[in-house]
Amino acid sequence: MTYCVGMVLDKGLVLMSDTRTNSGVDNISVFRKMFHWSVPGERQVVLMTAGNLATTQAVISQLEERNKTPHERRPSILEAPTMFQIATQVGRLLRDVIEGRQDGGMQGEGPRFTASMIVAGQIKDMEPRLFMIYPEGNFIEASFDTPFFQIGETKYGRPILLRGYDPKMSFEDAVKLLMVSFDSTLAANLSVGLPLDLMVIERDRFEPLHQRRILASDPYFKSISSSWSEALRQAFHSLPDYSFVQHGEQPEGL
Repeated sequence: MTYCVGMVLDKGLVLMSDTRTNSGVDNISVFRKMFHWSVPGERQVVLMTAGNLATTQAVISQLEERNKTPHERRPSILEAPTMFQIATQVGRLLRDVIEGRQDGGMQGEGPRFTASMIVAGQIKDMEPRLFMIYPEGNFIEASFDTPFFQIGETKYGRPILLRGYDPKMSFEDAVKLLMVSFDSTLAANLSVGLPLDLMVIERDRFEPLHQRRILASDPYFKSISSSWSEALRQAFHSLPDYSFVQHGEQPEGL
């Protein structure tokens, strides 16, 4: 399992992914799930993956091959005229890889090869855009009503994003919000784990504004984790006390 989030802000895009891949509790590895390509001054594209590792690596490898020789191995995401067409290319490639594996004699085990992806980026003179791509190859785009996407183990970190997201928030606050979301997911599910990869894309800046890997020893992430836990405890104890006796009524059986 994994956890990846892509978020649209007025200022640009913020993306974070974990790096844990496991095949059972005794076979845990670290694999990068965030990939970045750019053409200086013209475009940058980020792709995050969740699902079967062999499937996602096959997609990334084919994208890399096309980018190395774009004129010979079209289409290339470095030449596509719009982010929409990039999402279309990635969706078709993901679908073809999954179907190819199923057609190769693994039809009865199709779900093993499923994967989903988040595609984000900007091309010069166009808006930053964010897409979520499904295993079937179709996709949806982030909007005012759905300003962020999650793939992988989404349920534990989603309430944090829903309550804390603001399109006008600073990049720094967005990173803090994502760290809280990831910390909640890490605490609830052992299949998601550190290190985390972070990338911040500022509007009309065709190179990452901020990019880093967050290790388990990272002092800021450790501070966020402990502070959030303490804040939750304090918020819980500040809530009104519940009483079995309310308005002078005696509960049945007492």
